Amino acid sequence: MNCDSVLRLIPLYFYGEVTPEEEDQVDQHLHECAACAAELEQQRAIAGAFDQRRVSLPPLLLEECRDDLMAAIAGGAPRQVKLGKGPWTLFLEALSSTFSGSGRAWQVTAALLLFMLGYAAARYSGQGAPQIAAAPSGDMHYNVRAVNAGADGNVRLTLDETRRREITGRVEDSNIQQLLLAGSRDEDAAVRLGSVGLLKGRVEQPQVLDSLLNAVSTDINDGVRLRALDALKPMAGDARVAKTLSQVLLSDVNPAVRMQVIDLMVARRDDSMVGVLQNLMQREDNNGVRLKASKVLKDWNASIGTF
Repeated sequence: MNCDSVLRLIPLYFYGEVTPEEEDQVDQHLHECAACAAELEQQRAIAGAFDQRRVSLPPLLLEECRDDLMAAIAGGAPRQVKLGKGPWTLFLEALSSTFSGSGRAWQVTAALLLFMLGYAAARYSGQGAPQIAAAPSGDMHYNVRAVNAGADGNVRLTLDETRRREITGRVEDSNIQQLLLAGSRDEDAAVRLGSVGLLKGRVEQPQVLDSLLNAVSTDINDGVRLRALDALKPMAGDARVAKTLSQVLLSDVNPAVRMQVIDLMVARRDDSMVGVLQNLMQREDNNGVRLKASKVLKDWNASIGTF
């Protein structure tokens, strides 16, 4: 389950309205993804703000909310406006006041927002919520930026729309390469992994080299770093690449990454590389890494320790 799927499920997950299988998948993803875990904390903050806000709700609010919800989904006109402000308007004004100045704190789809309001009212009144399919199209994503209630009972939503597209082309195409470079920095590790792998044959290009060095140095996913190292093999003798490899060798937490770095360092045999390996031997606690480093030093007729 990717981040997009989890973000769409978080509001329902928070209220316990997902299937057991979905709950397990979301739980696993939240343990592995800090960004989605932060979105869940944001959902908790929103719910906490709801709990702190005390609004006197008329008995007929649920019925009137449902009428407005059905009209909004069907694209019809709102109910006839009564003199003064109705309960729906008062409720939304209180809601707008609660979240004024909260910036990105409300990043749910507009349709899902309306659905949750109707559902929450039904849940706390003890009445059944209407079964309405109000979710947006799967290829369109919405970020709600502002919610305002008008005196006429209409709701004004300010939102950003993002439509998903599919682009086909060859790696040699400059547009495809730019998209792959963007993909190498994507939040989704699977996208980064695929993008880095496809950039492998273009490592001599400055932008591609920058992207691969950044992935090796900073990416939090072990698989992405390993794939970036594999892509850097043709440039292992480059001074800039060698400098980055030296830093990664002494700082990366994954022994497999450190061992692959040593394999690449063999391509550049000089005093600086000897010193890095000798420094590593003084601090390395992984037997496999120590064995590989000591073998390289012996092949170079260099001492294992520093003097």
